[in-house]
Amino acid sequence: MPARLHVDWTACDAHGLCTELLPELLDRDQWGYPLPRNDLTVPADLERHAHQATRLCPRLALRLSTQP
Repeated sequence: MPARLHVDWTACDAHGLCTELLPELLDRDQWGYPLPRNDLTVPADLERHAHQATRLCPRLALRLSTQP
């Protein structure tokens, strides 16, 4: 089952690191908050980058899940 990226919008402070690490999945708005480019299903070739983004998020506002 493919992983899905989840953004905790209440924890996010718009640092923009996730959008730098996952530009294929995330864009950013004018304030720096991430905007999903699709349904945030992580393709297999981007899983390593998604794990890195979740680890490096300064506010721990990202998580990966493999449950439907």
